Amino acid sequence: MTMTTEQVTAANKANLETLVGLTTKAFSGVEKLIELNLTAAKSTLADSQKQTHASMSAKDTQELLALQASLFHTLAEKAVAYNSHLFEIATGTSSHFQDHVESKVAQAQNMLHGMVDNVAKNAPAGSEAAIAAFQSALSAGNTALDSVQKAVKQATEVVQTNYKHITDSALKSTPTKPTPKKR
Repeated sequence: MTMTTEQVTAANKANLETLVGLTTKAFSGVEKLIELNLTAAKSTLADSQKQTHASMSAKDTQELLALQASLFHTLAEKAVAYNSHLFEIATGTSSHFQDHVESKVAQAQNMLHGMVDNVAKNAPAGSEAAIAAFQSALSAGNTALDSVQKAVKQATEVVQTNYKHITDSALKSTPTKPTPKKR
C-alpha cells in the first residue's frame, strides 16, 4: 500500500496540527501553574504581614499561642488547597494528553486492521493460515493494549481517591486551638 503525495501532505499537516494543539495545552498547564504560584506567593506575603502584626500586638502568652495555632491551621488549609489545585492542573493536563494518545492509538489500530484486511484480500492462495495467525496476534495485542489503558485509568482514579483522603485527614488532624498546659 503506497501513499500518494496528497496523503503524505495531509498526514504531515495533521501531525503539525496535533503538535501545535499539544504544545498549546502544555503551555496552558504551565500558565496555570505560574498563576497558582504567584497567587500563593502573594497570599503568603499578605498572611505573613498580618500574622506578624497580630503577634506583635499579643497581650500575653496565651494570646500568642492561640495566634500560632490559628496560623498552623490556616497554613495547613492553604497547603491542602494549593496541592489540590496543583493536582487538578497536573491531572487535567495529563488527561488531555492521555485522551489524545488513546485517540491516535485507535486510529493507528484501525489503519493497521485496514492494511491487514487489504493484504488478506490480495494474498496468494495458501497463505490463509499465516494471515489468520497474524490477525490473531494483532487482536491479542489490541486486547493487551486495551487492558493496559484500563489499568492506567483505574490506577489514576485510585491515586485521586487516595490523595483526597490523605488531604482530608491531614486537614482534620491540624489543631485549631492550642491545648492548655497542665500546671
